[in-house]
Amino acid sequence: LDWWHADRYCEQRFAQLLFEPQDSEQASFSKLLQSHHIRGSVWLNERDGVLHKPKRRRDHIVPVLVFGDKTDTRYVKVLSDFPAMPAVTACAHLQWDTRTQEIATIFSYAVPTFINEFQLRGFVDEEGFVRFALIVHGHHSPYLPVFHADGQWHHFCVTWQQENGTWAIYADGKRRASASGLCAGGPTAPQAVYGQGTFIIGQDQDSLGGTFREKESFSGNITDLHVWQKVLSAEQIEKVRSCWVVEQDLVFGWSSNALEVESTVQEVTVQFLCPGPVEECRVFEVGSSGFGYASCLQSLPFICCYRKDAYWQLKNAQLESSHSLVGRVNTLAKRTVIPENVFTSDVQDMNLSVALGALDVLATVLRKGETPVLESSDLLAVLQLLKQVSDVEVQEGEELEMLEQLGQYYVEVTELILEEQNIETWSSVSQVIRGPMAVVELCDRMVSHLAPLLTAGRTAITLQHGNVGLRRVTVKHMWFGYGSLQRCLSGAGSSAVFQDVAASDGGQKFPSTTVGTAVISSTLLSDYQEISTSVRYRLQHLDGNFHVFSLLLLHVSPDAGGMWSTAGCSVVTSLRDSTACFCNHTTNFAVLLQVYEMQQRTTKEELTLQTLTFIGCGVSFCALIVTFVLFLAVGVPKSERTTVHKNLIFALAAAEALLMFSELAKTNQVVCFTVTAFLHLFFMAAFSWMLVEGLLLWSKVVAVNMSEDRRMKFYYVTGWGLPVVIVGVTLATSFNKYVADNHCWLNVRTNVIWAFVGPVLFILAVNTFVLFRVVMVTVSSARRRSKMLTPNSSLENQIGIQIWATAKPILVLLPVLGLTWVCGVLVHLSIVWAYVFIVLNSLQ
Repeated sequence: LDWWHADRYCEQRFAQLLFEPQDSEQASFSKLLQSHHIRGSVWLNERDGVLHKPKRRRDHIVPVLVFGDKTDTRYVKVLSDFPAMPAVTACAHLQWDTRTQEIATIFSYAVPTFINEFQLRGFVDEEGFVRFALIVHGHHSPYLPVFHADGQWHHFCVTWQQENGTWAIYADGKRRASASGLCAGGPTAPQAVYGQGTFIIGQDQDSLGGTFREKESFSGNITDLHVWQKVLSAEQIEKVRSCWVVEQDLVFGWSSNALEVESTVQEVTVQFLCPGPVEECRVFEVGSSGFGYASCLQSLPFICCYRKDAYWQLKNAQLESSHSLVGRVNTLAKRTVIPENVFTSDVQDMNLSVALGALDVLATVLRKGETPVLESSDLLAVLQLLKQVSDVEVQEGEELEMLEQLGQYYVEVTELILEEQNIETWSSVSQVIRGPMAVVELCDRMVSHLAPLLTAGRTAITLQHGNVGLRRVTVKHMWFGYGSLQRCLSGAGSSAVFQDVAASDGGQKFPSTTVGTAVISSTLLSDYQEISTSVRYRLQHLDGNFHVFSLLLLHVSPDAGGMWSTAGCSVVTSLRDSTACFCNHTTNFAVLLQVYEMQQRTTKEELTLQTLTFIGCGVSFCALIVTFVLFLAVGVPKSERTTVHKNLIFALAAAEALLMFSELAKTNQVVCFTVTAFLHLFFMAAFSWMLVEGLLLWSKVVAVNMSEDRRMKFYYVTGWGLPVVIVGVTLATSFNKYVADNHCWLNVRTNVIWAFVGPVLFILAVNTFVLFRVVMVTVSSARRRSKMLTPNSSLENQIGIQIWATAKPILVLLPVLGLTWVCGVLVHLSIVWAYVFIVLNSLQ
């Protein structure tokens, strides 16, 4: 077969075309083939596995202009007379200097009427793409990505025509951008590009033929620049890219004699390798054990290779099969629609009519459900048929109703084999197809065939059955609802799925993970070519009992069964029932969720907790204000203790007042952010002054060599300075992740929450130790006083005195030192602990 059909033949049998043998294997491999009477050339697979189209490259000796660093002096002037051009095309090969992201002028053509008459500019964006913009008559197109800034040689062409101001930018043979209306507006029709101008390479002309600026100069290498007074066709542009000159309407051809080169610009002659338009594929020469290339359309022998584990799994599936599904399909169709043996079957190319009949019969049999759970061999047979159908070549003029019906049957069959009862079957052939992500790739192929259905009157086509759907517009979109696809990707058997997770999370193992949303796939198309674009989307969760620990998008890799990666994606908002995400590229998306048991609180319980909080905080706030006023009005003697008490009262009162009214701030983003910051500050200050209370107690228990004045300075730095620093650093480092989605409080789904929890845990640990020492001293003191004052008292009386001596400081100091907050650790265990926590701390 030719290379394309050979590759398809192997792929339809769950195998791959032979890869290049290792050096040590070539001789023995050649003998093996000869023993099977195979001579001459044998097709080889390409290791990159992406393009499968190695190009024959032509040697081309050509002068190359080397522009070094950006400067306002280096330029090259084209010594050619340019006529007036109602249409123009300019093409060149260039190497972009990736060291700078400033705008660079590749060429500028100026006339006295318009300095920016015809110009091409570009820069490297943050994602590593070179973006080009075309200027005609001073009118500027948008900057659009054309190729990767990888330091390699790239070919570009820009075209413009007077009629409708239509323009296009090509890179490496593909049209990357096009539109109309560039310099087409205004009361008069657009003018042609004026003649007799000055064409400068590498600089932007701010005056005719001069006044260059360093920041707009070109840095890199350029060669093979040609200009035509016509719009070249795509075929002609491909020919030019291969270094063949199109002579018709050529205004300027690349030549050293036609260039005035400024002395600091290097001009070197190199042997340039151009990609050729002839498609050639790699072959293994059996007799000589060497390698070469042959035309991909030539018919040559080929070999399909299996991995051993996949081969044995296929063998076992064939041996253990009852062929019930295959038999029923072939009986109903009265012909062999699905062959019984996946190895020896003669898979023929299908046309639209045959494919439609085959899927119609298969969908009918699957719909009846006489075999509710598919056998391994049945699943493989269905997938083999889907592969054949997805390779159908739709001819011009074919019945569009047939094509639409074919798509509908395809979606239905896909949905039926992804039913949840088939999950074990998918697992049983995991070595052959590595999970149901293979179906995603097949659907992606199928949806590409729906293009003929799109017309001026019908701009979108949607096919859906159950949980699976295809949508074809300029954006190609697919979705897979919950079923075997998610179950297999979530299951323990598909460890490959989580390979990237372990790597990206420092080897952390999550206890239970699941694909908690539909899997969707989006691709933006232009002239049937995929183009890169950013995408924002929202996925509904399948269950509320999930916690999103990270967004993970799913890359289709049929050989690997699908790999998870977070590259280029971020969570915009995450709610209990859905997650919104932003990615800087299109691919297949799903959200991986971590499952844990959530105590489901009823609406009544939530309302009770909110009411208790409001009442408790209200009572506390009133008590704190009264106490504060008493401290000021009654004339309590000034001391360390009263000063510390007043600061603690103020911080706690401010925090609880804000907490009571924080729910009202949710509706305004700015107000909510401000409330969160002040809540963080005042609660942090309250805990800092609780720490100071502990330190003050400690100073009464242990002798401290520090004056009262120095101690108070230290207390103020601890009580107010520390919270300000903590809140300031948190805001500076995590401004965009600071506030939670549904409440005016710190975001518990990021590390921001540790800016509160970390210091609080430290303070509680210190104050617990202080309380322990104070209780020991109090009990010891009470015991001594009891023996001195009542030496003859009974044992029961002494025990009672010691119990009271223990209980009194604990009861008094627990709230002062903030130790009631320790029970917050137990809140997730039961609703009872939530009530205890709120009562104790709202009444603190």
